[in-house]
Amino acid sequence: MKAAVFRGVGQPLELEEVELDRPGPHEVIVQTVASGICHSDLSVIRGRLSGYIQVPAVAGHEAAGIVIEVGADVHYVKPGEHVVTCLSQFCGACEFCLSGKPFLCEAQGIRRDSAAGQRISQNGSPVSQYEGIGAFADRLLVHENALVKIPDDVALDCAALLGCGVTTGLGAALNTARVRPGSSCAIIGCGGVGLAVVQGCYIAGAARVVAVDRDPSHLERAGKLGATDVVDASVSDAVEAVLQLTRGGVDYSFEVVGSVGTAEQAFRMVRPGGMAVIVGWTDQDMSVNIGKLLVDRTLRGSMMGSNRFRIDIPRWLDYYRQGRLHLDELITARITIDQVNEGLSALEQGHGIRSIITFGDR
Repeated sequence: MKAAVFRGVGQPLELEEVELDRPGPHEVIVQTVASGICHSDLSVIRGRLSGYIQVPAVAGHEAAGIVIEVGADVHYVKPGEHVVTCLSQFCGACEFCLSGKPFLCEAQGIRRDSAAGQRISQNGSPVSQYEGIGAFADRLLVHENALVKIPDDVALDCAALLGCGVTTGLGAALNTARVRPGSSCAIIGCGGVGLAVVQGCYIAGAARVVAVDRDPSHLERAGKLGATDVVDASVSDAVEAVLQLTRGGVDYSFEVVGSVGTAEQAFRMVRPGGMAVIVGWTDQDMSVNIGKLLVDRTLRGSMMGSNRFRIDIPRWLDYYRQGRLHLDELITARITIDQVNEGLSALEQGHGIRSIITFGDR
């Protein structure tokens, strides 16, 4: 099968032929129909997130497709069913899974037993899968607990977005923060995940949704997807602008950039009694004013939108059918696997929101 293989930081992905093994117990082969290009892919490939991938590896993790073969003991899906992959793979047996937090599962990216051999190889040498998925390929071999079934009538290019970006953003608003109707919110960073947060706040019934970004096109799109106000951080102090718009701060703020500076801004935008939710990833330290924290402010993180994806993704699709969640508007380019490096470059340069790799004509 053809796959986009990552061989080292600073190198373009290479389209190569690799071999897929037969599915073992609890494993499923999926014919990939669509795969999104996510900032997490870009960060790993560019070396900004180290230790998350073993080279060589098939890159990508946000996909949707059709089941074509199942291994022994698979009871959740059968051939012909449509599925979305999610990197929040769960074992179902650890303390986190059993306490309703499978997104923190201790067995993230369920791997094969070493005695069973590799799922993917090339000329007899192992090839790993990013996040146990490896979505930049025309076929996937994954554990069944990386999949959620979806109805056949949902376009798979839109559905692929639910595998990571949209679930992370919606979940931050609806699961992690549990935004209340009538509340006020600010979202710093209005790329793909940030726009999902905007939509989550809107769906939750927030009365004020302030979008903050440095790109006017992102702000324009946010206004069409539920933001009541926009702040161009390239021309004004974002914190002061939000404080003025909301008369002292918002009930909820969301940082979706992945930088210390914007994380600190998100905390400073929150009114007493409010919550700042950090969605963007960085491994650096941030400073917090203890006095402001003591006035009943909450600072918390959101891992993959605190999702229970087999519950959440069908719910997100209900919102999509009802016209409350907009997925089509998040796709700004459809490309082929041969254009994957161009798609990564476009994302890095801030062009568009989400590029979707499409496989075949389904």
